[in-house]
Amino acid sequence: MGALHISNRSEQPSRRWSRRGLLTALGIAPAAAVLSGCSGSADASEGTARTTASTKAAAKKPVVSVSPADGTRKAAFTEPVEVTVADGTLALVQVTGNDGSTLAGTFNAARTRWTSAKNPYSGTKYTVSATPEGASAAQTATFTTRAPGETFVGYFTPEADSTSGVGMPVSINFSHAVTDRAAVQKAITVTADPAVEVVGHWFGDTRLDFRPETYWAAGTKITLDLRLKDVEGADGVYGVQHKTVTFHIGREQISTVDLAAKEMVVKRDGATYATYPVSGGDPEHTTWSGIMVISERFKQTRMESSTVGLGDEYDIPDVPHAQRLTTSGTFVHGNYWASTGVFGHENTSHGCIGLHDTKGANDPSVPGYKFYDSSMLGDVVIVRNSGERTVDPDNGLNGWNLSWDEWRKGSAL
Repeated sequence: MGALHISNRSEQPSRRWSRRGLLTALGIAPAAAVLSGCSGSADASEGTARTTASTKAAAKKPVVSVSPADGTRKAAFTEPVEVTVADGTLALVQVTGNDGSTLAGTFNAARTRWTSAKNPYSGTKYTVSATPEGASAAQTATFTTRAPGETFVGYFTPEADSTSGVGMPVSINFSHAVTDRAAVQKAITVTADPAVEVVGHWFGDTRLDFRPETYWAAGTKITLDLRLKDVEGADGVYGVQHKTVTFHIGREQISTVDLAAKEMVVKRDGATYATYPVSGGDPEHTTWSGIMVISERFKQTRMESSTVGLGDEYDIPDVPHAQRLTTSGTFVHGNYWASTGVFGHENTSHGCIGLHDTKGANDPSVPGYKFYDSSMLGDVVIVRNSGERTVDPDNGLNGWNLSWDEWRKGSAL
């Protein structure tokens, strides 16, 4: 009996455990495995969410920004134009002014920013066209720069497309005093063909001259590039010119006046062309000595002593064949009122160099007419033995009286 009792108790636990075993046998996981499986499903959902977020991020369109901002009407012209892009890179940027000018520029390494190499011009409307990488169309913006307040210009000598003698410097006179000489000089270049070093020299704050070490070679072509537009020459004062002009040098003519001998020898391309008797300044009105350049020419002109500080000593309404050598009033000119015996024998003038001439300036047989006819602006006239000191280099176009070292020291660069 007892054996049967034990056997019956042992069967009950077998039935209880058989449900768990049956589940296992059927491949149904226990509760812990199921949770584990639920955990795996959660990871998959997060991965999907991340993929969706990445897709949304990738779908963002590049946004272009421009400085000065789109629509600005009085933008500064003293800073470069900048184009940036968010959520992308830049493939192409073009900036065009309504005057036809364009602004070149460079990208940063990441091609997310473009900066113009130069500042925009004043008083100009600009259109910015920026194309992001992969975009089918450009994004555009417009802005207009403000006009400058006070301005200045540079008046240049010689005239554009003119032909001058070998002594003619390129001389620029500014309409406003320049305080930033380096900025202004940097914006002006003078080049020569055939090539030669050309250096600028400042005479005060309103004049800048350019010349080579020695006279220009005959036949030289000179190019002047004025890039003064929006250059700040003084506080709040901006240049307005952006132009290129050319000049030409003709034959070489150098005339040497010896006032001890009362004679002028004219040399053309190194050979003696003519010799003329002259009369220079008397002992009380000596003629400047040194290298001078013809800066103005008049077939006839009026000369008054009052204009050169000599009171009412003379007033001649029709001086023939007058060619200016200094700003202060020195000329080489024809003289019809002195006797022919004066020329070559006496210095009797008030400082000018006189050659025998006739009233009316129409007689081609006299020295005054001949010398005038053979001359041009920029020709060199050298005066020696006058009893006077060397002319100041800024008294006319006479910078040749400075040595090359002295000339270079007057450069702001």
